[in-house]
Amino acid sequence: MVLEIILLIVIIVIILASIRIVNQWETGVKFRLGRYKGTLQPGLNFVVPIFDIVHKIDMRILTIDIPRQQVISKDNVPMNINGVVYFKVVDAATAIIKVQDFQYAVSQYAQTALRDVVGSMTLDQVLGERERIGKDIEQIVEEASKNWGIEVTDIKLQDIDMPEDLKRLMSRQASSEREKRATIIKSEGDRMASENLAKAASVMAKSPGAMQLRTLQTLDGLGPTSSNTVVIAIPVEVLDLARNLDKVFAKKKR
Repeated sequence: MVLEIILLIVIIVIILASIRIVNQWETGVKFRLGRYKGTLQPGLNFVVPIFDIVHKIDMRILTIDIPRQQVISKDNVPMNINGVVYFKVVDAATAIIKVQDFQYAVSQYAQTALRDVVGSMTLDQVLGERERIGKDIEQIVEEASKNWGIEVTDIKLQDIDMPEDLKRLMSRQASSEREKRATIIKSEGDRMASENLAKAASVMAKSPGAMQLRTLQTLDGLGPTSSNTVVIAIPVEVLDLARNLDKVFAKKKR
């Protein structure tokens, strides 16, 4: 009776030891006596106890940081840059067998690619083309890791930190650019206003009544406020009459 109980316990322990549960987002890589024997899909799986070892690999999109590091741009400007790498394992067996630590390998390769890409660009290009830098780094890392069973989905730059004196210089430059644009816009507005005034003066010169109409509009716009002082100019017709009379007297004198 005791032997039967012991045998039953041993059987139960062996059955429990042979059970491997793989989650939906994982893939199990099975090795038997050190040799690859296949992959385990999500769900309940059975292995040979003691002889089989199962490594579970997360198949979801993974993120690793590109640590902050100093990079020298093409125009010899030092800056500190960090970023983030998004990737996923597409072949769990290859990722386990060919690379000792695929996450560390991707991180190191991304750091090297970041230094190479940024080092070939000027400061203005680095500041204005973050998306392009990320794509270039992604292409380099993807080319290296395609035989690792890994797919790089995206690489983003996070912070670009420059020396304080360079920041102040760029701030003054940006302020000067804004002032220059404001001056150009103002001068353009003054030019358009002078052109419109010249056209208005030409119209009024051709039509003497237009000046009187403009005078009446101005008086109407002043309103009934008692503090306003209005000086009425001599009508244009009176000036024309004076000029004509002067011409007549001049002819009689001759």
